[in-house]
Amino acid sequence: MKPVVSIIMGSTSDLPVMSKAAELLNDFKIPFEINALSAHRTPEDVEQFARNASDQGIKVIIAAAGMAAHLPGVIAAMTTLPVIGVPINASLDGMDALLAIVQMPPGIPVATVGINASLNAAILAVQILALGDAELQTRFAAYKEDLKKKIVKANEELKQVKYEYKTN
Repeated sequence: MKPVVSIIMGSTSDLPVMSKAAELLNDFKIPFEINALSAHRTPEDVEQFARNASDQGIKVIIAAAGMAAHLPGVIAAMTTLPVIGVPINASLDGMDALLAIVQMPPGIPVATVGINASLNAAILAVQILALGDAELQTRFAAYKEDLKKKIVKANEELKQVKYEYKTN
């Protein structure tokens, strides 16, 4: 089994956040890898990964970063693959990471999700992969339908909640 998605994080301290992405990819039966690479501490390894990812069969990269948050942008600068950045709340409530990842120069885009939103990053990766995979597209449509059903059910349950001045 060869990975088609690569989850990259600056250090293993990001794993509690990034595990949500891994769980969703696993649920969708999408082969993935997880590695710790640092744009500042292992720049040569980051470059080797980014330049070779496509040749290794990777189709989408999810890159997490906090604080200086250079990892997603550095990877995006060295690959033609789509890179999805996940800002990590490591300092300043994650706003520093969010702004560092989203403010890329023209020609070097990084799709950016919310702070600590690795689940959304994985969902976006699934959507990208589903463009060329009808079976995955069908499974993803079912996933979206299940999300809808959960809200419909929750709304039905809210009807049972009683307050003196509640009108519905």
